[in-house]
Amino acid sequence: MLIAGPTSSGKSALALKIAEKTGGAIINADSMQVYRDLRIITARPSPADEAQAPHLLYGHVDAAENYSVGRWCEDAAAAIRDVTARGLRPILVGGTGLYFKALTQGLSAVPPTPPEIRNAIRARIEAEGPEALHAELARRDPAGAARVRTGDSMRIGRALEVLEATGRSLSDWHRDGMPAALDPANAVKVFLHVDRGELYRRIDVRFDAMLAAGALEEVRALAARNLDPLLPAMKAHGVPWLIRHLKGEITLAQAAEEAKRDTRRYTKRQETWFRNQMPGWTAIEPGEDLRDLLD
Repeated sequence: MLIAGPTSSGKSALALKIAEKTGGAIINADSMQVYRDLRIITARPSPADEAQAPHLLYGHVDAAENYSVGRWCEDAAAAIRDVTARGLRPILVGGTGLYFKALTQGLSAVPPTPPEIRNAIRARIEAEGPEALHAELARRDPAGAARVRTGDSMRIGRALEVLEATGRSLSDWHRDGMPAALDPANAVKVFLHVDRGELYRRIDVRFDAMLAAGALEEVRALAARNLDPLLPAMKAHGVPWLIRHLKGEITLAQAAEEAKRDTRRYTKRQETWFRNQMPGWTAIEPGEDLRDLLD
């Protein structure tokens, strides 16, 4: 079973309820809940929740790692095999749409590059000219540079973006590919929809609760590691704003409000993404009877 939905929609609680009723194990499909440094600020299931049903792929990655969609697909496929072998029902739950898409439709050979890297490369092309960056590409990926004109800014930029983001050339990525690890026809697929006003209220309440539970101290410990700010874990909702507060740049109240605002904007993108990218999923409301779907 696959359970998706926006942040704060109640996905984890629903997954736990179904796991208890059907003999299931919960597999994480949230790109931030994989990081062990971020239990509180990402609202990972509590130890009490984890004691009620098996939970896999939560907090198994160090924040210093740039954990990719491809790696998650490999880990998720292994987790599904493990859970099934134990006679349990795999329940994948999370809000990262690309995880679900890659799992059920396969993964494009070339992963998306972070916008920070893309923008930096574009700025360099404007400042230094495409010829200078083509020369750099020739040093780092001679075969790739030979296929690109020296004045082709777009293709030069794309090739350098991929090298910078992944450490591998476009040619390497084109040779690889990842088929779907799960046939969507064999899975129950639901998207949890919550009224926007109610969802925003939940976001605000949850962030306040995370602060009360020690989110600021958690982020303080993360910041003390002096990790690359472009790493995914350093961009988890709330982390950049709380770090700014810890640096004395803004008040805690300002950090909290900005974090809540960012999260609200993110939920809009989540809903749009699933609506456009994941046809065939069943939209459900909180509290809806799922017995027909689970039979």
